[in-house]
Amino acid sequence: MSKRQRFAYTQKKNNLGLTLYVPFLDLVWARGHRFLEVTALLDTGADVNVLPYDIGEQLGAVWSEQTTLLQLGGSLGQFPARGLILIATLGEFPPVPLVFAWSQSNNVPLLLGHVNFFAEFNVCFYTSELSFEISLKQTN
Repeated sequence: MSKRQRFAYTQKKNNLGLTLYVPFLDLVWARGHRFLEVTALLDTGADVNVLPYDIGEQLGAVWSEQTTLLQLGGSLGQFPARGLILIATLGEFPPVPLVFAWSQSNNVPLLLGHVNFFAEFNVCFYTSELSFEISLKQTN
């Protein structure tokens, strides 16, 4: 049985002033010897993890050195994106490599999506309890 950690939903106001509760998650991102604590949104509708440009820069990534070109969809499709791998530490779990579509815009949210956050972690949402639980995927 893997270790599980439970997290509370975060209260925020939307553009209309309505109170919403969303599954935000604080993680420590690492690239080389640089570390940054950032909050990301768990998004079960996102195909990929998405990283805003400034966060990649703060971690020392250089846009021109990332050679994997990606095309984001929907409202994010207007911005160029490149592949970037970061190491994420979540709570007491061991560090995990996560692959991002690093957008050339800062007007994109930091999203954790199916490739590859939800491939590395199991997540159970308890929305009526305003919480969610995370465990590492099972390996054989």
